[in-house]
Amino acid sequence: MSGVSTAPQPRTLPERAVDTSAEQPWPVRLLSMKIGEYVDKMSVLWVEGQVVQLSRRPGARTAYLTLRDPDVDMSLSVAIQVNALDAMAAPLTQGARVVLQAKPVFWTQRGSLMLDARQIRPVGVGELLARIEHLKRTLASEGLFDAERKRPLPFLPHTVGLVCGRASAAEKDVVENARRRWPTVRFEVREVAVQGPTAVTEVTRALEELDALAPVEVIVIARGGGSVEDLLPFSNEALLRAVAAARTPVVSAIGHDVDTPLLDHVADWRASTPTDAGRRVVPDAAEERAGIREARERARRALGGRMGQERRHLVALRSRPVLARPQAMVTARREELAALTARARQRVLAQVHRAADQVEHLTAQVRTLSPLSTLERGYAVVQHRDGRVVMDQDELSPDELLRVRVAQGDFAVRVVGLP
Repeated sequence: MSGVSTAPQPRTLPERAVDTSAEQPWPVRLLSMKIGEYVDKMSVLWVEGQVVQLSRRPGARTAYLTLRDPDVDMSLSVAIQVNALDAMAAPLTQGARVVLQAKPVFWTQRGSLMLDARQIRPVGVGELLARIEHLKRTLASEGLFDAERKRPLPFLPHTVGLVCGRASAAEKDVVENARRRWPTVRFEVREVAVQGPTAVTEVTRALEELDALAPVEVIVIARGGGSVEDLLPFSNEALLRAVAAARTPVVSAIGHDVDTPLLDHVADWRASTPTDAGRRVVPDAAEERAGIREARERARRALGGRMGQERRHLVALRSRPVLARPQAMVTARREELAALTARARQRVLAQVHRAADQVEHLTAQVRTLSPLSTLERGYAVVQHRDGRVVMDQDELSPDELLRVRVAQGDFAVRVVGLP
């Protein structure tokens, strides 16, 4: 029998990423190669960033630098010809803002992406100022500068948060001036980079840490003066939006009075200098004591004046006759009551006399009209035994016993005969 080959057949790999599966995956080398092919198709482009690291070896024709996004913590490695660096008008330094013309390159062996730079240009101060002005208009249109959204600073904060440079004069100015005014003030200090490529990230992180602490009732962001480039982190959009979102009032104390980074517009209060911020965040103990003394003196004078006024009023009341001789009021009322009583008695007696006269007159009338007066003139009233008055002789019966009433008594008679 002839031999039959048993060698494994090569596996067919999917052509597209969407066709891969758990049963048919891409090996790492193929994925790296595919990414490299995709990146190679990208055209040369211009990119802006901040130089955070520069490596240039003597005699080497290629230099390496790290280009970082100033708004977020993201960076890329860059390779550039030394002659491109030498063509710059001023030597390139760390922290400089630049624009590069570069081609993205993906290293398949290391699985890393970098930029192959062809040209490099510094971003001028004029252009930086123009960008700051554009950002200023944008934030103003969103209302981040409006006075209505700014919160008042507390009168006497429990703790003052301070974001400043490491061992900086700004920290000393704020702390010493605040404690000179109010010796017991407490500080929660965060020392960070206030200049350079990491300034925005570190200041924002420190702000968020202090904002999360309940005892911290006001936060001061301070640094000394500097050039436009030095103060760029305090006009960074990411930092400005973090300040606007903070729940704690923020004081901007950046540079000198002539320096106006955009943080001054977003913060709840702008201090012209760090020294001014130290004077603003706490009250002056001496002034407050003087104010208390003055208030107590005003209260004492007001109370003394009110007591004097009430005393004079009381003296005036006591000097009135009714209070000087209290019995006079009772005497007057007694005399008035006696006069009223006498008048009432006179009226009652007059009414009684008139009524007596009227009764006497009516009595005479009644007496005149009474049957008794008729009887006294000799008349008599004859009545049947049942009391009926005899009005007609036809009502009488023989031998009927009748009652006869005369003026002085009555007697009985018997009917003896009728006509």
